[in-house]
Amino acid sequence: MNILESIILGIIQGLTEFLPVSSTGHLTLSGRLMNLISTENPEHWTAYIAVIQLGTLLAVLFYFRKDLILIAKDFIGDNLVHRKKFKEQSGNSKMGWYLVFATVPVAVIGLSFKQVIEGAFTKNLYVIALSLIILAVILAIAEKTGKFSRKTADIKWYDALIIGFAQSLALIPGSSRSGTTITAGLFLGFNRETAARFSFLMSIPAVAASGLLEFYQSLKYIDQSGLINMLAGTIASALLGYISIEFLLRYLKKNTTFVFIVYRIMVGAVILILIGRGLILP
Repeated sequence: MNILESIILGIIQGLTEFLPVSSTGHLTLSGRLMNLISTENPEHWTAYIAVIQLGTLLAVLFYFRKDLILIAKDFIGDNLVHRKKFKEQSGNSKMGWYLVFATVPVAVIGLSFKQVIEGAFTKNLYVIALSLIILAVILAIAEKTGKFSRKTADIKWYDALIIGFAQSLALIPGSSRSGTTITAGLFLGFNRETAARFSFLMSIPAVAASGLLEFYQSLKYIDQSGLINMLAGTIASALLGYISIEFLLRYLKKNTTFVFIVYRIMVGAVILILIGRGLILP
């Protein structure tokens, strides 16, 4: 992989990480078309994807920096400095707990199925195409049945846990972390902007943990030029990731997710057609 290819992948990662369209699916399809995925060592590709996700992690950290500072400050204050019962804690402190609750399912499932996630099965384009289409249908149902009445202040611990389980479904490539969590939020009655905002915040622990772990493990087979290429891709994903967050939160204030639903179905169908005609290997 050269530096230009890495930057292109970083741009794709940044554009698709926060939109409910599956960054992993788009990256894997792009990697196949660019002949960058090794069938002998598919875990190398998984590691690369996880590392450039650190760019989008930087984007979400910077975008929500003020919120995160307040959450950390109140969480420490209400739980360590002046210990309070949960119901007496501030909204920011409770949000800190909600992020913890939401992270537990993906951490447990991710560690339990780490070898499967890093294996060839999850690079299979059939899996990605079907996930794109199936989640699109589920998201469409959520759009049709959602109440859109609940806001951030209405989040409860069990909402965080349910959305956390939804986040674990994003371990299936093509599902989309933001797609599964926003869908769960809509089913729970939250408005679109609140569902997206919580989705972005809850992604921080999981992306940080997986990205840093994969980066550490990938050092053994990444040379200096590979490290530079990966850094270029990470910077590109950070810049485009920030733009994507800003765009989606503004977009969902007045619009539905149906444009993404249609897009997911179209991409999934195109992948299946390309495979069926032998133009790309599954």
